[in-house]
Amino acid sequence: MAAAVSAQVALLPPDPDGGGSSGSEDDARPGPAAAEAEGTAAAAAAQKREERLRKFRELHMKRNEARKLNHQEVVEEDKRLKLPANWEAKKARLEWELKVEEKKKECAARGEDYEQVRLLEISAEDAERWERKRKRKNPDLGFSDYAAAQLRQYQRLTRQIKPDLEQYEKLKEQYGEALYPTSNSLIHGTHVPSKEGIDRMVADLEKQIEKREKYSRRRPYNDDADIDYINERNAKFNKKAERFYGKYTAEIKQNLERGTAV
Repeated sequence: MAAAVSAQVALLPPDPDGGGSSGSEDDARPGPAAAEAEGTAAAAAAQKREERLRKFRELHMKRNEARKLNHQEVVEEDKRLKLPANWEAKKARLEWELKVEEKKKECAARGEDYEQVRLLEISAEDAERWERKRKRKNPDLGFSDYAAAQLRQYQRLTRQIKPDLEQYEKLKEQYGEALYPTSNSLIHGTHVPSKEGIDRMVADLEKQIEKREKYSRRRPYNDDADIDYINERNAKFNKKAERFYGKYTAEIKQNLERGTAV
């Protein structure tokens, strides 16, 4: 069998290129152009890979930064939620008061009146708006009864109170927990007011007395009104009758006064 296969191979025509395995190996070996193309492709692939890695590192850094910022926002939001509801308004009020105190010190150093400087910086529109707001917030309805007048006086005096925080801190350091009395605390005769506090009280009382002297005397009746009563009881009866029947008897009363009644 092997001899038959050898005979058939011997009968095959020779290779036109001269035969042998060296020719096929030469054909399989790449040329200079192909090697250069492969090198260019490899460099391009490496460059593309480096570009992708760089973008990946940038995304990774952005993700870490976003995570850090989100954590900071969560912490700040938690702080804001733990604060009182009107904390922003209180903070703005305190900042405004600090600015006012600094402005007052600057005016005092220059020898100027702070109120005049402040009024020069206020426009007419703002002044009118604040005046309308003040009247709407605390309207003066006149005298209704003594309880309402006393309440208005109390509210006015409490708005004028300005706490002395420095004195408060000194008393807190001096007395400690005893500064806050309880049901078992004995505070009668233990507090000695300062000279400044007494002066403020005296000045406020003198101002109240001066303002009270400008009020007119409260009269129980109108001096110019017609006297149609004989005593206080009769005056009350006449007022009650006028309140209920005055609109029906007004014309008769006028005719009697003119002397033209029938």
